[in-house]
Amino acid sequence: MIFSSALIENAVNEFARLPGVGKKTALRLVLHLLKQDTAQVELFSETIARMRRQIRFCQQCHNVSDDDTCSICANPSRHNRTVCVVESIRDVIAIENTQQFNGVYHVLGGIISPIDGIGPDQLNIQTLVERVRTQNIEEVIMALSPTIEGDTTIYYLSKKLKESPVKITTIARGISFGGELEYADEMTLARSLTNRLPLENYLQQGK
Repeated sequence: MIFSSALIENAVNEFARLPGVGKKTALRLVLHLLKQDTAQVELFSETIARMRRQIRFCQQCHNVSDDDTCSICANPSRHNRTVCVVESIRDVIAIENTQQFNGVYHVLGGIISPIDGIGPDQLNIQTLVERVRTQNIEEVIMALSPTIEGDTTIYYLSKKLKESPVKITTIARGISFGGELEYADEMTLARSLTNRLPLENYLQQGK
């Protein structure tokens, strides 16, 4: 693309850094902002900057939060002895949208993937082990994407938790193997949560 303004070009290049945004889409976004009032654009940019500066991660579950404890963990009506283990914050949002889960979460921050250089030490695994050990957790639900990496992570977590008297279950395979949890439709995801299985049954299914 050839630009008549270096300012426009720089703005387009920054928008194009966003996932799924190509140069043409970035140009549309920049030109849209150019049509807006200066005050509105400044509010937009300040909102994004303030979010990045002030966002926190829950000390309990590692979900994004405005405070040290996220609104889910702080909600007294949630069943805090049922922990749903997910890969990312996007999975928390996907499961919350089903309105079928009233427990709390634990965000791993990824899954074990040696090919990508991601090992257990880079994930929020030890804090999960500590939660189960110290907080009388009754059930841990493994809600990870049904991929080889997801299954590897589930297997590793089950080994780490085997000494704890906690029930370990996993979501049913209403989601096809190789699929990503965040892209599952709400009905399928809700059914997978409702019909969750003991971990032993899940591992047998995967064979």
